[in-house]
Amino acid sequence: MNDLQKAFAALKARSISTFPAEVISVDKESGTCTVDDGEIQYEDVQLSSIVDGKKNQLFIFPLVGSSVLVSPIEEDINWLYVEVYSEVEAVDWKIDNVNFNIDKDGFLLKKENETLKKLMVDLITAIRQMKFTTNTGSTITLVNDLQFESVENRFKNFLK
Repeated sequence: MNDLQKAFAALKARSISTFPAEVISVDKESGTCTVDDGEIQYEDVQLSSIVDGKKNQLFIFPLVGSSVLVSPIEEDINWLYVEVYSEVEAVDWKIDNVNFNIDKDGFLLKKENETLKKLMVDLITAIRQMKFTTNTGSTITLVNDLQFESVENRFKNFLK
């Protein structure tokens, strides 16, 4: 029985397995990175599951110098992808004309030429410029303008 188990294990064993490596460089344009396993440097390691060059995809960009686990695609040592990340520099997700990006500078949510940050700043600017007519005439200044200015600055720091 033991020989049969060994034979089945050998059948399902991969000839090339997942291995740890250090990230040497990241090419965000091509969605690849270069890694080093301590003996060999591997270039053009995929950072997305889509390998057909389409722009509608999710990229996770590792931090240079961080550790990753690298696996072969179809057991081809010349066709690798990052499977697990220890540290991430940025995440970039594109779906048609919508882009969601996260990095140390904050969040970017963009649809076509419009960003959430610009929408929020424009909204707060419009609120801060509001004028009302009362039974004694029009108002001159917004009483709580400093609160709106504070909220505007918080959005500017939070969003890209």
